[in-house]
Amino acid sequence: MKKYAVIGNPINHSLSPILHNHWLKENNINAIYDKIKLEENQIKNFINKIKKKELAGCNVTVPFKKSVIPFLDELSFEANQTQSVNTIILKDDLLIGHNTDIVGFQKAIKSLKYTIKDKRIFILGAGGVTPSIIFALNKMGVSEITISNRTKEKAEKLKEQFQNISVTEWGKLPDFDVIINATSLGLNNETINLDFSNIKDDKLFYDVIYNPSETNFLKEGRKLGNKIDNGKLMFIYQAFEAFKLWHMIEPQVNNEILKLLKND
Repeated sequence: MKKYAVIGNPINHSLSPILHNHWLKENNINAIYDKIKLEENQIKNFINKIKKKELAGCNVTVPFKKSVIPFLDELSFEANQTQSVNTIILKDDLLIGHNTDIVGFQKAIKSLKYTIKDKRIFILGAGGVTPSIIFALNKMGVSEITISNRTKEKAEKLKEQFQNISVTEWGKLPDFDVIINATSLGLNNETINLDFSNIKDDKLFYDVIYNPSETNFLKEGRKLGNKIDNGKLMFIYQAFEAFKLWHMIEPQVNNEILKLLKND
């Protein structure tokens, strides 16, 4: 039996095993998928297990999307451009890092029937998934992207990768059409201490967190009359792309999947 896993820290919130194990069963694949909490110093040994074929592949979540890169042999174009890996495969005895977050985000926004082209985007956070979101937004033709991070230097570092972004101080709100929470604030019911009271009710509040399904950030956006959405579809579609890479099969994405992942 083949074994797959998602690694991260924290990892309890991850619904990846529920989704992947459902698809494995549905497609009669003799494999199992687990979630594993790692510390930074355990990553190398874990990746070596894939090289030694003790594991068939893995997904990577926060905070290791960049940390895994030194232990890989190759990166896909998207993974290289974003310096972010969320899926690892073994092909011809080479460990290859892929980034399926990009297409996951694109498909999620498309499913909202929301026209993002020419919109002004404000992103909170400069960590794991942010480069993927910036890459996707640029592909979708947004007009401007502003980043804010609690540690400003981390946001400034992203400008080395993406020259077209602006950086603003944490706590300041620029004019925007779409605000995206790409921080982990909300995983444990935290509140993002920003004052949205002057925001008009024609915005999109998007949170990459999908568990809980409505973070305090989204509650605030809804209370102010804005359109809101969480990261569940992005999560499903990035998993869809990972599943396809490993098994050469396109799994079903339907209402049954959405019910399966109804988490709170």
